[in-house]
Amino acid sequence: MTPQPFCDILLEGLAPDGGLAVPVSLPRIEAQTLEAWRALDYAQLAAEVLAIFADDIPRDDLAALTRAAYAPEVFPSIAPVKPLRPGLSLLGLSEGPTLAFKDMAMQFLGQVFEYVLGRRGQVLNILGATSGDTGSAAEYALRGKRGVSVFMLSPHGRMSAFQRAQMYSLQDENIHNLALTGVFDECQDIVKSLAGDLEFKRRHHLGAVNSINWARIAAQVVYYFWGWLRATEHSGQQVSFAVPSGNFGNILAGHIARRMGLPIRRLVLATNENNVLDEFFRTGRYRPIPAAQTYATSSPSMDISRASNFERFVYDLVDQDAGRVSELWGELARTGEFDLSALKPLFTERYGFVSGVSSHADRLDTIRSVHRESGVLIDPHTADGVKVARDHIEDGIPMLVLETALPAKFAETIHEAIGQEPPVPEALQDLAGRDQRVEVMDCDVRQVADYIRRHALKA
Repeated sequence: MTPQPFCDILLEGLAPDGGLAVPVSLPRIEAQTLEAWRALDYAQLAAEVLAIFADDIPRDDLAALTRAAYAPEVFPSIAPVKPLRPGLSLLGLSEGPTLAFKDMAMQFLGQVFEYVLGRRGQVLNILGATSGDTGSAAEYALRGKRGVSVFMLSPHGRMSAFQRAQMYSLQDENIHNLALTGVFDECQDIVKSLAGDLEFKRRHHLGAVNSINWARIAAQVVYYFWGWLRATEHSGQQVSFAVPSGNFGNILAGHIARRMGLPIRRLVLATNENNVLDEFFRTGRYRPIPAAQTYATSSPSMDISRASNFERFVYDLVDQDAGRVSELWGELARTGEFDLSALKPLFTERYGFVSGVSSHADRLDTIRSVHRESGVLIDPHTADGVKVARDHIEDGIPMLVLETALPAKFAETIHEAIGQEPPVPEALQDLAGRDQRVEVMDCDVRQVADYIRRHALKA
């Protein structure tokens, strides 16, 4: 395929052939540049990193977009490093409007969607799926934006009450919440099916805001550079990152940063009981679980068995051979699995990946012990990351766990762990009592398509 500019990829979501967009090449960021970036604030750093990918947006415009996305009124505190014990810290990514790390990329996407659509005189109907935090982050970033409507699919009854209230209480005309009687993977399958129907996609101006959209990944790359700059004193020092992982987008951004030359020692992938990715990184076998066998856990945003972004990593693993990737996914469709155990030495030696699993009991114990030892209260997904990170700490290598959300979003599990409710930000204390607006329907692509036909923005 002919390479496409950033803004075209932004609006397309999935590539025109139904695949995932990847950069043709990645520049290597030299030590001198890294040192120069130490003096930048987050918005300035974001403009520098995103300019590498978004070279079709004028630099002054890009800087204005990142200033708006990462303004103090949006992020009162932005990506602070929170020490837990010597050698182990959190990277605080949950200081935005929906209290989850997804805000870090979504706030930029909200700005850049409106900017590009305004320049082109177009409209876009965003179709996405969420296992918990993507939905609210996207909706809060895009609510009221000109030229954009959002259709967000979520698994009915499988998110926390706080997550549901955050999404369903929005009353903006351009926000549409559809709760489907299935699991996240089935919601995501519908998104991919409709995005892959090129005639439907063209007629209804469909775009994507999940991490299948390359722009989301690009915006997430920024906080790996930010975290490394906060945790080191000189350009040669290595840092490891532990990442609670469901759809593989968050840790994929770390993989991209590492390929760009950021001195990352280890990318520590943490799963919950839905441990398909851990099995792959331990054995080389990729065996997604059928939707009906996906566990509903106390870290629900990670209740995913087929990680959409995993395909992008496999593309690098097989030396960027798109034909080989197609063969593997064909084998997956026929047999339900594929085996890359012959490449297993590359997982850690070339790409720095290690992995581990955390259970409900592990989450409770980790929340409890972190709170007791440091006074810091963490959410269940972050607890999965901390639990697995502890097994991979190395002397002299700072370990940063990417915070997933604030504990207020998962009050039931926090109460089970420490016997008390987590604090709720003042602006959200009335959330449970707000009116909610949501359409519940069968997990059926035809019903979703019909709803979009009736409610999509028209050009």
